[in-house]
Amino acid sequence: MAKPVYKRVLLKISGEALAGGKGTGLDFEMIGQVCDVIKECLDMGVQVGVVIGGGNFWRGAKNSGGKMERTRADHMGMLATVMNCLAVADVCEQKGIPVRVQTAIEMRAIAEPYIRGRAIHHLEKGRVVIFGAGTGNPFFSTDTAAVLRAAEIDADVILLAKNVDGVYSADPMKDPTAVKYDTISYDDVLAQHLMVMDTTATSLSMDNHIPVLLFALKDPRNIIRALCGENVGTIVKE
Repeated sequence: MAKPVYKRVLLKISGEALAGGKGTGLDFEMIGQVCDVIKECLDMGVQVGVVIGGGNFWRGAKNSGGKMERTRADHMGMLATVMNCLAVADVCEQKGIPVRVQTAIEMRAIAEPYIRGRAIHHLEKGRVVIFGAGTGNPFFSTDTAAVLRAAEIDADVILLAKNVDGVYSADPMKDPTAVKYDTISYDDVLAQHLMVMDTTATSLSMDNHIPVLLFALKDPRNIIRALCGENVGTIVKE
């Protein structure tokens, strides 16, 4: 069995990825496959924190189309992430995975408030911690929330599981000559305006020296491959 090269990871899952091929809502077969892989990670001795996007339900300002005040639209997006967190937590529990949901906005009836020390305690006890509601602030993406939580819990790497299989020199759907990178620096990502994450998230990961490994969640086994240092996707680092 391959050995993991990381001890503590922050796994960022896009909301769209949880919708599977449906585009919206939840695909419980896909969620089940992701949870199976998370269980494997725990069995390998890896500590796992998870941040989940909300794009399968609501994408804040993008979905409001300028017809809502930005802050309120973003608050709706934070609630969308919490719905995803609860769904993933439930499937985890069905599979015997110890899990805690923590939210950046307090909603004590359904989840713990985010407290850094408590989150680290859960991780050290072998529990998966799922961080909901983004950063708790409007104008910040869940990618930025993922980097923030990774920095706070001292994660070794951010595993960015999206609907694309890596970072390209251009949009591969529009430009057939686009080249996929195996590795790329934060500076190059920012200079070339490559859409790995938004610029705030990229700058935050650069400032805190946290490598970001972007890969496709279409095959959830890519999470294990990434953990074990296999060449999947693109790694963004110094």
